[in-house]
Amino acid sequence: MRSAEFSRKTKETDIKLKLTLEGSGRFTGETTCGFLDHMLCSFCKHSRFDIEIEASGDTYVDFHHLTEDIGIALGTAFKKALGDMKGISRFGYFILPMDESLILSSVDISGRALSCISLNILAEQIGNGFDTELCEEFWVAFARCASLTLHIRQLAGTNSHHIIEAVFKSCARSLKQAASIDESIKDEIPSSKGVL
Repeated sequence: MRSAEFSRKTKETDIKLKLTLEGSGRFTGETTCGFLDHMLCSFCKHSRFDIEIEASGDTYVDFHHLTEDIGIALGTAFKKALGDMKGISRFGYFILPMDESLILSSVDISGRALSCISLNILAEQIGNGFDTELCEEFWVAFARCASLTLHIRQLAGTNSHHIIEAVFKSCARSLKQAASIDESIKDEIPSSKGVL
């Protein structure tokens, strides 16, 4: 079973996270941000990854530091959980509809950290004061620390909650696909270079 733990404590946040790739889609713990908890719960459900988290931060300022640092923690744990990356499918993509919203995500576990994100979220805040621009901050931090290439495109959507939730669900499906083991190459690194 591929899993990893990661802790990060700064003057702004304190995060302890455990990620299990062969999980049952369980999210346990809390981030102190109700909307982010909802997004991570959806992410777990659709990736079938398990996340255990305890997180707190300077939320009297806003949710920026907390959200970015959870992205850092999850990305770092994801990279660690992949281990030597032998046999992974490497690529994943998914186009996910959520009511009027339609989100495309595509992943390459390449060893090259890059995020290309194009979203048009109309509301500035949703939920309990969650700044909608933090959706992008989360995924940029995740991609950087997971050392992967991530593309996210909004193809349609007007409801800000639907757009962001569709992003988390689409990325969940893409990452599940990319991290899955391809039995036909289970002892190989999926690269002509022989290394990722």
